Amino acid sequence: MAVVSTSVTGQFSFLKQHDFNSTPLLFNAVASHLRRASSKKGCRGVATMAGSGKFFVGGNWKCNGSKDSISKLVSELNSAALEPDVDVVVAPPFIYIDQVSNSLSHRLEIAAQNCWTGKGGAFTGEISVEQLKDLGCKWVVLGHSERRHVIGEDDQFIGKKAAYALSEGLGVIACIGELLEEREAGKTFDVCFQQLKAFSDTVPSWDKIVIAYEPVWAIGTGKVASPEQAQEVHAAVRDWLSKNVSAEVASKIRIIYGGSVNGGNCAELAKQDDIDGFLVGGASLKGPEFATIINSVTSKKVAA
Repeated sequence: MAVVSTSVTGQFSFLKQHDFNSTPLLFNAVASHLRRASSKKGCRGVATMAGSGKFFVGGNWKCNGSKDSISKLVSELNSAALEPDVDVVVAPPFIYIDQVSNSLSHRLEIAAQNCWTGKGGAFTGEISVEQLKDLGCKWVVLGHSERRHVIGEDDQFIGKKAAYALSEGLGVIACIGELLEEREAGKTFDVCFQQLKAFSDTVPSWDKIVIAYEPVWAIGTGKVASPEQAQEVHAAVRDWLSKNVSAEVASKIRIIYGGSVNGGNCAELAKQDDIDGFLVGGASLKGPEFATIINSVTSKKVAA
């Protein structure tokens, strides 16, 4: 398997050359890159084994919000008409978890955006799993690309966090995904499988894990993977789990997609066999749009 570079400069060489807010020509260029990459070695087809788990939608609020804006967002979510057969989780910034926990409908669960590798103590700036549970968190997001490629967390460190969180009863939203240059080089599967292996080497069980495939080139750029591109990777992940963990885990685990998901593209993505939900960034900060994404489960039912 290919080794992922730890050089931030190298990882974002393509991103640094462009301003994503500047011109439509960039998006045409990215689309062209992706079309070429999809035909390269490494994007091989695999057998589809659709998951059997309940549709899952997570909202990652990242480093956004204030007490007032979050109060408004929670009010919108509490009043939204949501499809009943969807697990919904929101991940506020640490400092607002208590506010959200005390005001959000029990219809939705709360996740943290990160956690420490073990119990608390002399670890300035860190948050322990025990503290998260004390605030009512049921889940934690681990391995997000911003933690990997901006903060510098490596696969083994992320796997250690996941193992401890699971051992203490938190569910883990385990993020994986490739950089644009890795997709162009035909290494999408190699990168995703390497990141998966770091989880499989450490976690005690897959029962409370949701895998989030988030191609880095699609996060916050407005460029979403096509339904076919996302489905190809999701099916490959399920196939890897079947061969390296167990067929039962591969069948049951939920594999969700993240990367510029919004109210306009979620329905077509949801129709894909191996897309079991979404991890949503910016659109999760807008209550009505996030509700639309949650309710895209109806597209999954129609497709089935």
